[in-house]
Amino acid sequence: MTRQRRILPGRILHGIAGNVSGVGLVLGALFMAASLTPSLIPRGEGVQGALAGVCFAAGYGVAVLLRWIWVTLDLPLIEGPRGRWLLGASAVIAALIVGWFLWRAADWQNGIRAAMGMELAPPGLPLMIGAMALVVAAVILVLGKLAALFVRRLIARIARVVPRRAAHLLGLILGAVLLWSLANGVLFSGFIRTADTSARALDAVIPPDIQPPTDPLRTGSPASLVAWEDLGREGRNHIATTPTAEAIAAVSGGPAMQPLRAYVGLNAADTAEDRAALAVAELDRIGGFGRSILVVAMPTGTGWLDPAAMTTLEYLHRGDVATVAIQYSYLQSWISLLVEPEYSAEAGRALFNAVYRHWLTLPEEERPRLYLYGLSLGAYSSQQSLRLSEMIDQPFAGALWVGPPFVSPLWQTLVRERDPASPEWLPRMDRGQTVRFTDGRRGLSAQDAWGGIRIVYLQYASDPIVFFDTGSVWRPPGWMSEPRGPDVSADLQWYPIVSFLQLAFDMAVSLDVPMGHGHLYAYTDHIEPWLAVTQPPGWDAAGLDRLRRHFQAIQAQAIVAAD
Repeated sequence: MTRQRRILPGRILHGIAGNVSGVGLVLGALFMAASLTPSLIPRGEGVQGALAGVCFAAGYGVAVLLRWIWVTLDLPLIEGPRGRWLLGASAVIAALIVGWFLWRAADWQNGIRAAMGMELAPPGLPLMIGAMALVVAAVILVLGKLAALFVRRLIARIARVVPRRAAHLLGLILGAVLLWSLANGVLFSGFIRTADTSARALDAVIPPDIQPPTDPLRTGSPASLVAWEDLGREGRNHIATTPTAEAIAAVSGGPAMQPLRAYVGLNAADTAEDRAALAVAELDRIGGFGRSILVVAMPTGTGWLDPAAMTTLEYLHRGDVATVAIQYSYLQSWISLLVEPEYSAEAGRALFNAVYRHWLTLPEEERPRLYLYGLSLGAYSSQQSLRLSEMIDQPFAGALWVGPPFVSPLWQTLVRERDPASPEWLPRMDRGQTVRFTDGRRGLSAQDAWGGIRIVYLQYASDPIVFFDTGSVWRPPGWMSEPRGPDVSADLQWYPIVSFLQLAFDMAVSLDVPMGHGHLYAYTDHIEPWLAVTQPPGWDAAGLDRLRRHFQAIQAQAIVAAD
């Protein structure tokens, strides 16, 4: 027993450091090299280094899996002096591949940065990427070696009672299930719990410079049905930044009203239905059903409503707008999309249903025009909130859905059924009477007249939340075909597995770009979509030009603040 305890650590260390695969080094280097080529979003040294390390480990893992299949089939291996020579040659080839592609990395990243108007990458980018990739790859490979040791031990035990090949297959399957259960049940769940706890704490923070409103027409005021504390962090920001009638009048050049915004945070009620009912009661209290335009708005995962969308609409209609929204999560959209997309769909359905039922009780000639809006996960939940009967019987007037996530069923169907001559990033729907796509500048004109319902999708060609594709593991996505979007690199290529990982990393940093690219939608790019969907009266060319200049100035201030 004592002798076994002495030997075991040495065996473990040998299992981790020994048996290096030459094919794995070369395939890992090729995966890492491919990861350095452009994708949709420019990547800094930290993100690119982590991606490169993950891709190297993925390539090495594929080689190890192929070797395992080779050995299981009793095919011969090259061992001894020839094997060591091939290993050394493989290491040299891998180093040359990595070195060459690291040297090119800065040029590739600068190509995307230039298209998006960003500063060029720092001179030391290749070295920083290489160092980060080395650390990440080493950690993953050590964990992989430990997992392989576990699976080999499992196979050895199973081989005592079943034939060797069957033991290999059973051991691999059982080991994969056990390790996946550990990763998903402990590591991933722990990450989600930590993220949720942190987001919940952040949501409760009330900065001293944001005071509760005193205006009774604002949610969170003493007269409100919703306490200021129960709006959540993003809800309080949304209410606090409501533009004044004076500010709107100064830009629109005529009389204006103060917009009405009703919002209910996650803590205000236990269920989505209760929050929706409270939101409708609050909207009715402040007179929202008496405005000309009523928008059922679904926020992102954190409860955030994009001011670029809300304020442009309110200015276009000179304040004659009411907006109602409820919060359904504390987490960022990309995390909510992975773990709880049904929560957002449930909330979207509850809110629209509650608003629609009350809207139907109003005299038809006195009803406001009813619209839907959502960004990101909010666009997904807003689309999911619809029912066919509401489209046919007494339909809503239209919708603006911005940056719809790739999982949105309605969006997927429309893109699939587009005119084949139009690109996937800017589809054209038959005659465009009901649905049109735009990037804020293209796609809304040169089609037949609109029908009774007007739906517009606003999406950027460089938005990975929209264009992530699980099928990119084994095939190129359709949006990579020519012609490509204006801010998509001409050097972007598809690589099996690697492109999937690139797009996954792109989703996590999709907001780390200048406004007007990625998942960060510009104020000015909302103007044309809202004009098309809601048809605000009283605007001529000079007035719209004045409005665009106003929001261009806001965008410029936002860029300076971000820098």
